[in-house]
Amino acid sequence: MNATECIKTRRSIRKFKPDPVDHVLLESLIETASYSPSWKNSQITRYTAIEDSSILDKIVTDYTPDFNANIIKQAPMLIAVTFVKGRCGYERDGSFSTKKEDRWQMFDVGVASQTFCLAAHEAGLGTVIMGIWDEDGITELLNIPENQELGALIAIGYPDIDPAAPKRKSVNDLLTYL
Repeated sequence: MNATECIKTRRSIRKFKPDPVDHVLLESLIETASYSPSWKNSQITRYTAIEDSSILDKIVTDYTPDFNANIIKQAPMLIAVTFVKGRCGYERDGSFSTKKEDRWQMFDVGVASQTFCLAAHEAGLGTVIMGIWDEDGITELLNIPENQELGALIAIGYPDIDPAAPKRKSVNDLLTYL
């Protein structure tokens, strides 16, 4: 599969087979995602793989709305994507480099998350990136270090559906020349 095909055929998967994700395969995906670009090569993105059913159940029942809980409860694995705070968007003296201040950290986590999802798709796995959950509750449950922040949750597993591509905006809607 070439890059264009991978990008155009990847879908957000919300229904998974119960088959577990092999740890060697997951480590390969993380290694691939580590090549994502980041602010001044800060490489702030971190991943926590959650397979423990008691932790997944707690996330489902206490920390996510129903539409995300329904995805998580049947996925064999959930990835908590975090980032190291205070490195992205800053100069060495601690000042911000741009008016965007520290918002670059979410940009970097987004790039890394999409790279991870594309690598997973190429390997035959499905993913969906979720952003609506109780950040404080999950942060505490997972014992995320104080110097890190939860950026996204990604359900991952073998797809049990093959959704069609949603309608895309035209290039004329997306591109402006000056």
